[in-house]
Amino acid sequence: MFLQLDRVTVSYGTAPGQRPAVDAASLSLSPGQIGVLIGPSGCGKTSLLRAVAGLEPTAAGTITLAGQPLSGGLQGVHVAPEDRGIGMVFQDYALFPHLSVADNVGFGLRHLPRTERQRRVADMLELVGLAHTAKRAPHQLSGGQQQRIALARALARQPRLLLLDEPFSSLDVDLRERLAHDVRAILKQINATALFVTHDQLEAFAIGDLIGVMSNGQLQQWDEAYALYHRPATRFVAGFIGHGVFLPGQVVAGNDGPSVRTPLGDLTDHDECPLPGAFADDRCDVLLRADDIVHDDDAQVKARIERKAFRGSEFLYTLRLATGEQVQVLVPSHHDHAIGEWIGIRPQVDHVVTFPREVHEATEGEHPLTKIA
Repeated sequence: MFLQLDRVTVSYGTAPGQRPAVDAASLSLSPGQIGVLIGPSGCGKTSLLRAVAGLEPTAAGTITLAGQPLSGGLQGVHVAPEDRGIGMVFQDYALFPHLSVADNVGFGLRHLPRTERQRRVADMLELVGLAHTAKRAPHQLSGGQQQRIALARALARQPRLLLLDEPFSSLDVDLRERLAHDVRAILKQINATALFVTHDQLEAFAIGDLIGVMSNGQLQQWDEAYALYHRPATRFVAGFIGHGVFLPGQVVAGNDGPSVRTPLGDLTDHDECPLPGAFADDRCDVLLRADDIVHDDDAQVKARIERKAFRGSEFLYTLRLATGEQVQVLVPSHHDHAIGEWIGIRPQVDHVVTFPREVHEATEGEHPLTKIA
């Protein structure tokens, strides 16, 4: 592996009972891979990124880059940030307003001969598609263009690893996702290895080969986007990624193997379904994504529409079953049903994901539901 973090811990205090900002996080990246850390505010993702950069000391664990120990180990290694061969791109661009675009890109290249420096700057501006802006001032560029210049400046020094700390957070939603796709293409073109921090799932899915979900300082899962969505390792990941709800279920034995009995019917997944006895009394909660349920007027199970959100090509309906449970379903937008209307639904589940039963107390008159993801 090119980048290896082994049980890295970052702690900002020694007060009794104070939990570390990062608690024994492990991840790895191969050369040319792009990793993304995602999670709610205060989860530790930026602290972990800063530890990789050398801006925060590690309390435990090791960080290795291209076989070279950067932090930790038996000798307590701590390589200075400027000696790690790591480039960084920040959310505020950090461009020098008094320098031209070309001079900003070449700022860290003053050790190179003038001709080579000019060639490197030209190559980087061409790479990010902004060669025509070389003589402009940063304030003459749009926010997206300024972020591209910041990326070009970081790449100009040919870092072994590139770190990006929420670089698109100040941009509007549409531009963020588009720029994420563009940045991924740029990094892939030069086979750069990068670690990216964001709180935006669309950005994470657009740019990352591997994505880590963090909560309370712990790296809950480090995996491909498909696995995070369809095979979440923890209940937190299941609830944090995408839309979904938990339905109560019970594992039952059958001639063709175990299945999970739910208010929507029996669900079977021969590869992943837990064997009877995996949970107390075989009871469990089943994760159902909005795309695990199909609107079908002929289905036996009916549900009442409680909320609807128009999303252009589709509606996201929040439905209440007659038995009291709540589910969500994506429906093509030409199926425009009214709130309060009953519609038919059926499960179409390829991946049965279960967790131990978790029930919250119902208020008076409320049906006891499993918690919404």
